Amino acid sequence: MTQKKIPSLLGGAMIIAGTAIGAGMLANPTSTAGIWFVGSAIILFYTWFCMTTSGLMLLEVNLHYPTGASFDTIVTDLLGKRWNFLNGLSVAFVLYILTYAYITSGGSITENAINSLQGEIQISRSIGSLLFCLVLGLFVWFSTKAVDRLSTILIGGMIIAFFLSTTGLLSSVNSHILLDIQNKNATAHLPYLLTALPVCLVSFGFHGNVPSLVKYYNRDGRRVMQSIFIGTLLALFIYILWQMAVQGNLPRDKFAPVIAKGGDVAALLEALSAYIPIQYISIALNFFAYMAIASSFLGVTLGLFDYIADLLKLPDTPLGRAKTALLTFLPPLLLSLQFPYGFVIAIGYAGLAATLWAAIVPALLVKASRKKFPESSYKVYGGKGMIYFIIFFGLINIIAQIGIQMGIIPTFK
Repeated sequence: MTQKKIPSLLGGAMIIAGTAIGAGMLANPTSTAGIWFVGSAIILFYTWFCMTTSGLMLLEVNLHYPTGASFDTIVTDLLGKRWNFLNGLSVAFVLYILTYAYITSGGSITENAINSLQGEIQISRSIGSLLFCLVLGLFVWFSTKAVDRLSTILIGGMIIAFFLSTTGLLSSVNSHILLDIQNKNATAHLPYLLTALPVCLVSFGFHGNVPSLVKYYNRDGRRVMQSIFIGTLLALFIYILWQMAVQGNLPRDKFAPVIAKGGDVAALLEALSAYIPIQYISIALNFFAYMAIASSFLGVTLGLFDYIADLLKLPDTPLGRAKTALLTFLPPLLLSLQFPYGFVIAIGYAGLAATLWAAIVPALLVKASRKKFPESSYKVYGGKGMIYFIIFFGLINIIAQIGIQMGIIPTFK
């Protein structure tokens, strides 16, 4: 009898990193322009620690339930139907709205890439979105292993494109620009601290993949924990390098046109083009943006796919997975065809709902789980104090989100 091969740590880490590193990263330099590089590095580290910890809390809770159990099953049992309804709405909203956001942005880049070939084939934004969704959606329908393999390729290509594009930028980093000391009329950094939190939270959103990884690693809690740490640390490292590359070259006061366009990726790349005279860097940046969005799309939709399968108890058969795939991809695809330019707005709205199920609910689940299951094969560090630390993190993000929407909290312009 042959022993089943244990999947590598790299595969799980790539799923986590691929889910986290996406459109949120491309929005980070703009959303943190108010607090600039030092402040953004601190906020990114704080958010990384809290979001990684809340993900490990989900892991601890998930190991007490049958393989394949997702939020719907666990939250109902530990927190009751009311919490499950509220959490279910937030989970579905975040995963669907992010899927829509990635389809719109991925469709835009697909359209530009094909049309720039200067051949006879010219496609519309709608066709670009359809192609992007159809090709990548097939991998999610096929299996988690297929997502693992493609995510690894995309992350590898993304890292290569990232370093090709940022090497030139990093070599030309100006310390005066990076520390924002060249402009005597610069506004203060501290008032914009809360403004930076919400997008940074979205940048570490991988929690929908925890049940998938528990299944993938055959309930090996230690292996899932290691893959989460490796994946999120890789994301943090890339984020900080990216912040340095952008905010070390593009002066703080030059972000005005980018902010005016809602942090649009094309506007950011256009502003940077004045500081990257070498053509290959611009091309590499576009490749990087595409692979970041594609890998994040795979990770997010894998979590949504498994969530829907658990919620509706759909079987893990070709027909059952086909039904799940239709429910996963069709609604956001139709929305993207109807509203093809809502990318930045969608990312903003995802943050508020994500705070509930990626921070507050995991902390409440661990608290309830430890009462119901005193013995545990895996337990998150920090004890009871860590539970309240994560809840506080979630509440601060909610206050920031609401304050920004109401105009109470100042935003850097």
